[in-house]
Amino acid sequence: GSDGELHATVCGFPISIFFIVVNEFCERFSYYGMRAVLVLYFKYFLRWDDDFATTIYHTFVALCYLTPIMGAIVADSWLGKFKTIVYLSIVYTVGQVVLAVSAIHDITDTNRDGTPDNMTLHIVLSMLGLALIAVGTGGIKPCVSAFGGDQFQDHQEKQRGTFFSIFYLSINAGSLLSTIITPILRGQECGIYTKQKCYSLAFGVPAGLMVASLIVFIVGSGMYIKTPPQGNIMVKFFTCIGFAIKNRFRHRTNEFPKRTHWMDWAEEKYDKLLIAQVKMVLKVLFLYIPLPMFWALYDQQGSRWTLQATNMDGDFGILTIQPDQMQTINAILILLLVPIVESVIYPLIAKCKINFTPLRRITVGMFFAALAFIAAALVEIQIEVSITTSRQQHVRLRRRTKGIVRLFFFMFMPQTAAQYQTGLCSHLCFSLHLRAQFKIKSAAEECVYTQELGFGSSFTLIIPPTFAFGSNCEQSIRPVLDMEQNSFHMAWQIPQYFLLTLGEVVFSVTGLEFSYSQAPSNMKSVLQAGWLLTVAVGNIVVLIVAEAATLQDQWAEYVLFASLLLVVCVIFAIMAYFYTYIDPAKIEAEFAQIDPKQKEKRRNSRKDSVEQHKEERRSSDSSYDNEEQKQTRI
Repeated sequence: GSDGELHATVCGFPISIFFIVVNEFCERFSYYGMRAVLVLYFKYFLRWDDDFATTIYHTFVALCYLTPIMGAIVADSWLGKFKTIVYLSIVYTVGQVVLAVSAIHDITDTNRDGTPDNMTLHIVLSMLGLALIAVGTGGIKPCVSAFGGDQFQDHQEKQRGTFFSIFYLSINAGSLLSTIITPILRGQECGIYTKQKCYSLAFGVPAGLMVASLIVFIVGSGMYIKTPPQGNIMVKFFTCIGFAIKNRFRHRTNEFPKRTHWMDWAEEKYDKLLIAQVKMVLKVLFLYIPLPMFWALYDQQGSRWTLQATNMDGDFGILTIQPDQMQTINAILILLLVPIVESVIYPLIAKCKINFTPLRRITVGMFFAALAFIAAALVEIQIEVSITTSRQQHVRLRRRTKGIVRLFFFMFMPQTAAQYQTGLCSHLCFSLHLRAQFKIKSAAEECVYTQELGFGSSFTLIIPPTFAFGSNCEQSIRPVLDMEQNSFHMAWQIPQYFLLTLGEVVFSVTGLEFSYSQAPSNMKSVLQAGWLLTVAVGNIVVLIVAEAATLQDQWAEYVLFASLLLVVCVIFAIMAYFYTYIDPAKIEAEFAQIDPKQKEKRRNSRKDSVEQHKEERRSSDSSYDNEEQKQTRI
């Protein structure tokens, strides 16, 4: 379709936007569902340690927030939004499928013992899948919402605003449902030869949702308004800055008059309005410099905090919560806190005659995130106390967080081989309550014994001399509890999730509103890209700290992150104190009133001035050379 055609509407809304909303719901379900179980997949399927699993997790998240810049440039400069969404969604879907295949343990389990025999293949497939997902999800991120906005005519401003509300509701709905459902799918047991935790299903369902997302989006193709690519403002933004820097470097000597702002050196090539707009954006981007530290803490919900939950008791009576389901608290609290903060907290603060400016809100948001990590450190200390107490009860246990069963055979039956056949510690130990199976085999007979396990628990299974195969063979095996399971409850994580989510609501929502209010209308996409870039850099900070910090205790790392954010919080508060709020529309209007011929005259005047200085310099150099030659002859 094109802008000039009439498009069918329902209740004043273009039919096409319903396809876009469903597409976004499926895509966000796919992304957040996969991400919810990712760090546990690294730890328990690929068998990586906590630090390396955290490093790869945050590398992936960083890539997901770096690629939106690429997607925006491709859409606006070459392919257009529709084709960019379709092509990158195909890449995205292939990545989800490859990741799901990588989690099928049977494809390399040649000896059928429940453990993959070629882990390298699984790792390669996983990394390939995640790379494709990062390109896909990041590339379409800046395109889908903008494409939805393109579907409305000028007289549908009210409907456009409602659409964006519904659009972001679909994002939250997809996120909330996926973080509840995919951990449940992961907790199922599946396999051809042996039954293991079903990561392939946990990744496969999001892959199926991504396929559905792509199909739904393509089905609506004939109903869309497809605006052709009109050039990317980000390209203009960077080329303008590049020219200013290059031009300033050319005229770096004192012979050339100084200019008020270094961006003024772009006036020889670019319009003053564009330069003024770039200045406004740079002013906001400067304030973005400390912000990545907030995201460094925030995104550890899916890594460090999930790993922390694996060391805790998730029995809530009628319900058993899996470690990766704790992230659901964040999504639920966002839905609760946003209206409370906007409708209750801010008005109360205003009534108290406190000028709670946007930059002050952002500062407070960072402070709450730091408090959340202090709370996480306190929880970690209690977990360590619980584990240390258990270890003192049974000094033979060397590993944290894993339910370990020891088999003591007091007597081997003649011509009978007793075998410990289970993938317990490789695949099952992350679940809060486990039913582990152990098999005792002879040449012709087999006895299967099932034992319930909990985190940190240790059992000795005693097989008496009177053991005999048969239908009730397992009844003669006696379990002896050496160590109680970890007793510190997952509910203690709720305060840190509450503090972090409250910080997110105050920080993130306010940050976007402030950015939009301080940026020119045609450069909001540049600030959106800058905001996403702070998320990427924040995840890179986690990589650096996780790899560089040689802290033995996890609680100490939490305290380190909290301390770093508090320092950044102070720095940002000082920057905010000296910031002067502007009205972009007013500034743009001043430049818009300048007559085009006058602007051209000013530009030529500036060029003539520069050329005059160049000529004077050449004349001076020539005089100097002639005088030098005379002295040489003498």
